Amino acid sequence: DEVHARAVARLPEIARATVYNTLGELVALGEVVELSTDGRAKRYDPNAHHAHQHLVCSNCGIIRDVHPTGDPLAVLPPAERFGFTVSKADVTYRGLCPACAA
Repeated sequence: DEVHARAVARLPEIARATVYNTLGELVALGEVVELSTDGRAKRYDPNAHHAHQHLVCSNCGIIRDVHPTGDPLAVLPPAERFGFTVSKADVTYRGLCPACAA
């Protein structure tokens, strides 16, 4: 909805379906990453080409990019891989942002 609202500000006749279709194409091309957290509205992360994880406020839903050190694949013991060849790990950190914690 936010992307559509911003698009309408520049191009009033743009349809919501056009915005969603375009976002879907950008995801398919790997130009943005689609995020869906806890049943909230989908979010689109333009930081698709740099490795990072996400920090999500459990109350208001704000999302921040974080860059922890270390390899998240390294902490998964071989016995817990169940024969999978693991190629990627997506880690989401959850908590309360400073505004919600206050």
